[in-house]
Amino acid sequence: MPTVDVYTRDYCGFCVRAVHLLQKKGVAFIEHNATRDPSKREEMIRRSGRHTFPQIFVGNHHIGGSDDLAAAERSGELDAALGGKL
Repeated sequence: MPTVDVYTRDYCGFCVRAVHLLQKKGVAFIEHNATRDPSKREEMIRRSGRHTFPQIFVGNHHIGGSDDLAAAERSGELDAALGGKL
């Protein structure tokens, strides 16, 4: 299974929602909290081209933010990415 990276920040409802969805699915992930480590924000921007939190990656595949993650779950894209098929 590819590594799942989630870039978050404190007090972010969208981050909480994304983390909860992944936990509910039983997906192991690495949380990169930009509040605790500001260098993670620059890393996230470099990888995603986006400035908003959260940003989720499955391997090198950029899922997007919280709404994108929910849409990927509904469409089956998330399972395909987790299975290494994207």
